[in-house]
Amino acid sequence: MATTPPQAAYKADLIKHAMAVDSLKFGSFTLKSGRISPYFFNAGLLTTGPILATLSAAYAATIAESLKASAFPEFDVLFGPAYKGIPFASTTALVLYTTHQIPVGLAFDRKEAKDHGEGGNMVGVPVKGKRVVVLDDVMTSGKAVRAAIQTVRDHGGEVVGVVQALDREEVGQDGISSTVKEIEGLVGEGRVLSILKMRDLMVWLDQNSMKDELEKMQEYWDKYGLK
Repeated sequence: MATTPPQAAYKADLIKHAMAVDSLKFGSFTLKSGRISPYFFNAGLLTTGPILATLSAAYAATIAESLKASAFPEFDVLFGPAYKGIPFASTTALVLYTTHQIPVGLAFDRKEAKDHGEGGNMVGVPVKGKRVVVLDDVMTSGKAVRAAIQTVRDHGGEVVGVVQALDREEVGQDGISSTVKEIEGLVGEGRVLSILKMRDLMVWLDQNSMKDELEKMQEYWDKYGLK
């Protein structure tokens, strides 16, 4: 890989912190698709104060940069799908305001509707009539984010974008399709953002002289990468 400029600090920080808690691992992993991947990302392990601080700072920076560049629409509410998305969205909404002075509401859902109190399966600010951005960890088939989009729509909200932690940048089983492109078909072209892409991981490996891991990543990219 050719020499590349330094990565944005929040990207490198997230990679390092994720590796420290084994959320991001390099090796050999069999995915649900049957593919043998040279890396694995498990957002369910992003559960400590330091890593949540790093992750929320990265989500917020990704959103703020895109808003500043007019590459992403303004929005009213950040939606975190149950369960992993709830702490991700709540901490990101906090950082958006404290660091970037971007005030947005927070909403999330329950997997089981509540039959007492306020009832229902939505919590937080009402999404009806609001522009909503959905936070996701990593899209494979896109099933979870599609369900989140439908939940927001069912409650009268308009989903104007999606932000994920990692874009694997892989083609589908047909060798052509892309989950990101399919989701963009629902929310608008260019409206699916990612903190990290597979290529960012490759840049990090290159800049940290992890040659064996980089070679395996390059082989996987050549075979399954979205060109």
